Amino acid sequence: MGSIWFRSRGTTTPATLDISAETSPKYQWAHNGNESNVATYGRLYTWHAATDSRGLCQTGWHLPADAEWTTLENYLGGSSVAGGKMKEAGTFHWNSPNTSADNSSGFTALPSGYRLYGGTFDIIGVNGLWWSENSANTWGAWGRVLSTTYGGVDRYYYHKFLGFSVRCVGD
Repeated sequence: MGSIWFRSRGTTTPATLDISAETSPKYQWAHNGNESNVATYGRLYTWHAATDSRGLCQTGWHLPADAEWTTLENYLGGSSVAGGKMKEAGTFHWNSPNTSADNSSGFTALPSGYRLYGGTFDIIGVNGLWWSENSANTWGAWGRVLSTTYGGVDRYYYHKFLGFSVRCVGD
């Protein structure tokens, strides 16, 4: 495939952005507000933060486009099986049964859960959700979800104010 995907834990960005002059909410959080979760699961970002022009990804890297996610899924055998090849194997981080997980791709996806618009956190250990750079409409953007009960990758559009994980892909 030729692409290199980088697991950003949010350690290269400040814990908070100065949003006093922002026109769109650009937030990021540690899961459950617990900074000790960052080392394992990384931060959760709104789509606005993930696509901020200041660059969440380091120089030479970018937030993957929806098409780049699809290319990765196809390279791994299609969306119905790619999730298992992307998920960390076992049940140390993922809840059981962690269907089809073997991490044969080396992607090592973790179940970071997400942050709801109202401020609560959910499904750590059950699902991992990642943003793409592409907006689906005025309020939603494309993302991917991996689940402990499914070996595939699901593509949906989600509200841009939700907090998801990010991956960066090499330019």
